[in-house]
Amino acid sequence: MAQLRLAGLAKRYDNGAHAVHEVNLDVEDGEFMVLVGPSGCGKSTTLRMVAGLEDPTEGRIFIGGQDVTDRAPAQRGVAMVFQSYALYPHMTVAQNMGFGLKMAGQSREQVEQAVRHAAQTLQLEALLQRKPRELSGGQRQRVAIGRAIVRQPQVFLFDEPLSNLDAALRTQMRVELSRLHERLRATIVYVTHDQVEAMTLGQRIAVFNQGRIEQVGTPMDLYAQPANRFVAGFLGSPRMNFLPVRVLPDGEGGWQLDAGLAGRLAWRAHGVRDPLSGAAVGVRPEHLQVMAVDDPQALQAQVELVEHLGDVVLVHCRLPGVEDPVTVKSPPERAAQLSRHEAVGLRPQTEHLLVFDAQGANLGR
Repeated sequence: MAQLRLAGLAKRYDNGAHAVHEVNLDVEDGEFMVLVGPSGCGKSTTLRMVAGLEDPTEGRIFIGGQDVTDRAPAQRGVAMVFQSYALYPHMTVAQNMGFGLKMAGQSREQVEQAVRHAAQTLQLEALLQRKPRELSGGQRQRVAIGRAIVRQPQVFLFDEPLSNLDAALRTQMRVELSRLHERLRATIVYVTHDQVEAMTLGQRIAVFNQGRIEQVGTPMDLYAQPANRFVAGFLGSPRMNFLPVRVLPDGEGGWQLDAGLAGRLAWRAHGVRDPLSGAAVGVRPEHLQVMAVDDPQALQAQVELVEHLGDVVLVHCRLPGVEDPVTVKSPPERAAQLSRHEAVGLRPQTEHLLVFDAQGANLGR
């Protein structure tokens, strides 16, 4: 395996569209790096440039310390797993997995040995003589991964490989991919728009937005200390709540959050030095509690919807003067008796509040 380095990578198309803006990223040897972001943010284009399927307009690509920017895809030491599996329907599993090696001129014995080893790793031994139409979606994806493994690449590239699977199978495949990475100690770059996949699979995550990397870090670093409002809102399910506020001194060396008609909260601010207008406070659903409506430390709200999900209840509330609903993640015993249109108080755990300025930067970083 090898280190991957992207230096000033950019992609502009002939029509003037700028898909990727000067991406700089280091992926360590053996690391599982996830590129995540909404559709059209440039993550797949970046992956395709690494694979050699797109030519960068600017910048360089280094694999194992070697500049591969101008090399053909087959000469880069990478293997790519696509969203669509791309299996040959007339070939068996074994033939699909070994086809690339056969075309590279390896002997029949070498191909069979490599296929057997990959099949053992992926638990595909019993399926080697089947055709793709006889396989489930998860089995087809394992075959596509096996086809990449037999090439023994320096870097594995995955382009949304689980998006065609149902929710239960995606969960199973995430576990299998984590185990595979542990066994192979492979350098993996994995593209997804699913933030749950990103959080559960990635050792580090690069969050893309409009062709740029907003932040790179471990899942928990990005979750607890997002660099800006975009990262904070993208990572987390349910998403972070944002309340437009004014930050005002309380006259005692602390601060007040003024949420307008919803009320004011005393707060020991982190990162705030001056009164702020046009700011927003971010609070995750698990850091809010439903309280009595007359609680002096709570914001005034009205229940709009209660979702019972078994081990947790999601309470969606409206705050006066706030456009977007606020979601509270609560244990069932605390929210089981709530009803629609009921007036309640919402008390945030103030130590977990994040304040973002008018430009979206996290002031607590």
